[in-house]
Amino acid sequence: MQRKSMKESPCPIARTLDLIGEWWSILILRDAFQGKKRFTEFQQSLGLAKNVLSARLHKLVDNGILEIIPASDGSAYHEYVLTDKGRSLQPVLIALNQWGASYLPQRRPSKLEPDRKTR
Repeated sequence: MQRKSMKESPCPIARTLDLIGEWWSILILRDAFQGKKRFTEFQQSLGLAKNVLSARLHKLVDNGILEIIPASDGSAYHEYVLTDKGRSLQPVLIALNQWGASYLPQRRPSKLEPDRKTR
């Protein structure tokens, strides 16, 4: 089932979500902010199928959020780096991180709480 495009919506939130609103794009951006640049780095971090990762990276490049540059080590590879437009999304990712840390904390059983699997 294909999502309905919101790129023509009068709402800026809807248009933004049309571009970066699915979770793989957000996670690619998270990884880019953490310094990942190469296709293999993103793939290893996300465990994402190559065709899906390629499509998401191309969408981010096509929309000016990432750009492709020659590899910094001079190899034949290339790297994906954030553009100014991409870097300006940092407050959005920080807000998502802070909200998730506050309202969706990782649940770990305390030492006093019995492991639910053994009950």
